[in-house]
Formats: sequence, structure tokens, C-alpha cells
Amino acid sequence: MNNRLAIIDLGTNTFHLLLAEQLGDSFHITHRDRQAVKIGKGGINKNLIPADGLERGIKALNFFKKKIDSLQITSVFAFGTSALRNATNSHEVLAKIKAETGIEITVISGDQEAEFIYLGVRSAVNLGLQKSLIIDIGGGSVEFIIGDERELYWKKSIEIGAQRLLELYHKSDPITASEISKLNAHFRQALVPLVEALTIYKPETLVGSSGTFDTLSDIYCLQHSIFKNDDDRETPLSLEGFDKIYKELLTKDRAARLAIPGMIDMRVDMIVVACSLIRYILDHHPFTNIRVSSYSLKEGALVHVSKTFS
Repeated sequence: MNNRLAIIDLGTNTFHLLLAEQLGDSFHITHRDRQAVKIGKGGINKNLIPADGLERGIKALNFFKKKIDSLQITSVFAFGTSALRNATNSHEVLAKIKAETGIEITVISGDQEAEFIYLGVRSAVNLGLQKSLIIDIGGGSVEFIIGDERELYWKKSIEIGAQRLLELYHKSDPITASEISKLNAHFRQALVPLVEALTIYKPETLVGSSGTFDTLSDIYCLQHSIFKNDDDRETPLSLEGFDKIYKELLTKDRAARLAIPGMIDMRVDMIVVACSLIRYILDHHPFTNIRVSSYSLKEGALVHVSKTFS
């Protein structure tokens, strides 16, 4: 019987389930699911997992567990990221999850998270021999990776995720010019290592990994009548297209943002601060183009874990 593997990514905002079956030396993805858990909401900047966030998390994991059990999955790799990495009550949270779901969670480091993201993006996108900056905007942390198809040259996980930024800076709706200025001041301080790395390695392309970038691509494709398949590993976006969408987002409140074709409820709150981060980076390095990878952390974890079966 072929090995069947489940990957569970316990993100700060979203929990993901990915199921795969071994086919020779590789794995075929058979099922995807996601739940907007927001486990860090209200506690991310206090380094706590609130009780209501944990409750939502356990509910999502039990839903995933039913799917896993029904399909006789051989192995489960479940991992937590920024919110669980930094929470002072992480030990109690992990123990309660194990007791109520039977799922053992591994908390991965920021470095490991960046490596998984690189593996995921590289398996989806033909990076070529020119260096790219890969960005994965999570709720708690943002991973920055500079690499090409051959190797990873530089990586950094920085705790400036969208849930953190939302709770710290996006207090008006629509966001104000003053709040954008405060965001940029925050970026100026937090992104010193990234700006230095961009100067050294000079990547030409920005590759966005899943999440916010998926939604930007969805909006862009609808604006330009571009058809997307659900299983596309890379989806369209342009620098000009991003700029137009960002300017539109700045003028709208939540209800108006949600009315934009392609916007989804799980992204509507954090997309303004996430796009402000992208805008800041584009303003501080001369990228020639932008690409979007549908694969990210969970697919990279699959690549990593599947090596133990091949």
C-alpha cells in the first residue's frame, strides 16, 4: 500500500491541511483544506494564544482529524509557526491540542519556516538562474528568502506579520496617511537586514508566496479577464497591476474592500497592511517583475517530509 501523508500547517491566521499519496519517488497532492482560525487574534503582540483562538484551533484540527482518519493516512506532520513559536503559553496550548485532538504539534523555527517556503516555491515556479526575492507574508512573521533554482543564498524570518501590523497600526477604516507613515517607520527599522541583503545579492524578481499574493492575483486576473485554474502553480500579477490594486485598497473601508471582485473574507482585514509592506519593499529595490507562487510553506514541508519516504 502506498504511503499517505498529511501536512497540517498551524499558521497564525489560517490552518491548512494538505493530503498527499506517494507515487514512486514523489508525492501527489490529493486534497487541500483551510480554516480561518486566527489563533493569534488579540494576543499576537502580547505573545499569548487567547482562549478563544485556541478553541477555534481545536475545532479546526478536529475537523481535519476526521478527514485524516477517514482516509487511513499513514503519517501526519503538524507544525506551528510564529504565534506558537512566541507564545508564553505555548506549552499549555500544545498539550491541550494533543489531549483534545490526538495531534502532536512540532513548533518550527523561523529559519526552518523559510527553508520550507523556499522548497515549496521552487517546486512550483521555475526560478531560473537569476536571483529572486521570495516573500511569504504570514499573520505573525514574514519570511524573506533570496535564491534561484539551484540554491538558497539568504533567508530571514522577521516578526512583522499582517496580524501584528493590523493590531498595531490599522486602527482607522479606511487606513489614514498617518497610519501608513507609522507602518513605514516600523518597516524602516525592522527591514534593515533585508535592505542590506538586497544590496548584496541584487535579486531582479519578487516572488510572492501564496496568501496575500494569491488574492492579489485573483483580483488582477478578474480585472484583466484572465482565466485561472485552481491547480495552477504560478498565477499572473504585474508590478503595474499591484500598484493599481494597492492604491484602490487605500481608499476603501472593509465593506468596500470586500466588494472588490476576487477579495475573500479571510484576507480583507489584513490585506492593506500586507500590501503596504510589499509597496515599501518595491520602493526600496528596483525589481523588474513580480510573480506569484501558489505553493508555499505546506508544500515545502511536504517536499521535506517526503524525502524520508523515498
